[in-house]
Amino acid sequence: MITAIVLIDCATDSIPEVAENLANLPGVSEVYSVAGHVDLIAVVRVRKFDEIAQVIAGSISKVPGVLDTESHIAFRAYSRHDLEEAFAIGLASAD
Repeated sequence: MITAIVLIDCATDSIPEVAENLANLPGVSEVYSVAGHVDLIAVVRVRKFDEIAQVIAGSISKVPGVLDTESHIAFRAYSRHDLEEAFAIGLASAD
């Protein structure tokens, strides 16, 4: 699975509508309304690298109200869940 994090600037008066439209696009798994220098963050998850361009340039950028995007491709995922499993290998539960 290939994951991209897309920072999105959009027209201020249409943030909720843009977010809903983005969330309905194939390949977009989540959309967050955020505080900071961007309005929305979309998480894109696809099976093939070529699909990233289709989702971001072909769909996200064309949603009415989207003014600009900045995309970041994830190399590796780290999460608390993964770390807990790694450190628990071979140890009996304390419960």
